[in-house]
Amino acid sequence: MKSHHVHDYCTETTFDQGHSHRMYGATGYEIPFGNSHVHSYYGVTTVNNAHIHHYSGITGPAIPLAEGGHTHEYQGPTTVDLGHRHYFKSLTSAERYSRFL
Repeated sequence: MKSHHVHDYCTETTFDQGHSHRMYGATGYEIPFGNSHVHSYYGVTTVNNAHIHHYSGITGPAIPLAEGGHTHEYQGPTTVDLGHRHYFKSLTSAERYSRFL
């Protein structure tokens, strides 16, 4: 049986309206996509300037790593809060396999 996996992610948003936010978490399990797969992700940014932003999306397909395993690109906008939004673009960590599935 093939093991299911997730990816951790951690990045900082663009600097807008005099501040940025950090965002971190783990993706959902893999979703088949053509000859590859993608992952969903969602969360809430860190608090800065007394507010937060929400974000969600689907990663790009798997990108092989030279040392083995793979990563995924993720990017997009946050929600609009207090009249502004931020953007983000980064790569996930290598896969982390589940012991439970």
